[in-house]
Amino acid sequence: MTGFDAVFLSYDEPMADSLHSRLQRTLGGAVKRLHGVHGMRRAYRLCAEAVDHEQFFLADGDFAIDTDFDLAAVEPLDEGVSMRVWRAVNPVNGLTYGYGGLKLIRRSALREMGEAVDVLAALPGRVEFAERTAGVTRFNQSPFHSWKAGFRECVMLTCGSEYGMADGDARWRVDAWQRSSDGEFADYAASGAREGVAFAREASRPDQFERLNDPSWLRARFTTAHGDQAVSG
Repeated sequence: MTGFDAVFLSYDEPMADSLHSRLQRTLGGAVKRLHGVHGMRRAYRLCAEAVDHEQFFLADGDFAIDTDFDLAAVEPLDEGVSMRVWRAVNPVNGLTYGYGGLKLIRRSALREMGEAVDVLAALPGRVEFAERTAGVTRFNQSPFHSWKAGFRECVMLTCGSEYGMADGDARWRVDAWQRSSDGEFADYAASGAREGVAFAREASRPDQFERLNDPSWLRARFTTAHGDQAVSG
């Protein structure tokens, strides 16, 4: 591994152990693991305290890195850049963009993070998006996880991307999410996307959007609509 630390941030993803091992093998060194922390802002801030270097790789608990990812080609972040995001392939609709992608991030930026529904959109400084695809975001590990991905992402895209994505691009991605039909549990991702669009249009208070970062609320909403038997697959 280079001079960058790496953290694998998981919560309850069924494949987290194997994807953590895959990340370690690919990066060629120990990857620290933070697991089961309630509250996304708290979890991200704890990542900043787990590392020894200012810049470090951050991977979500459902990220499957390409095994040929060229670590040696990674350049440090320039001054004023808080985060670089590599693209990830979406397994249910074929989209390839920053959603669920690998990140190189500054520890100091996480410590100074502001308020945003998409938590990492509140970092100080600029965010840059790499053209290269670094892996697959394997969120479709169960009906619930697939639904949650579609729901959260389409709420945020419907409200307007906090990363400055053009409205037309956001609408195109929402449409693709709603037509998800590939891979395991794609129908749940599509349902989540449709329900997310409806939620975004009906919600009127900022605190309602904060629920997107509450795992208990998301699970309760899912089971109300789809039943307890669909949580684990």
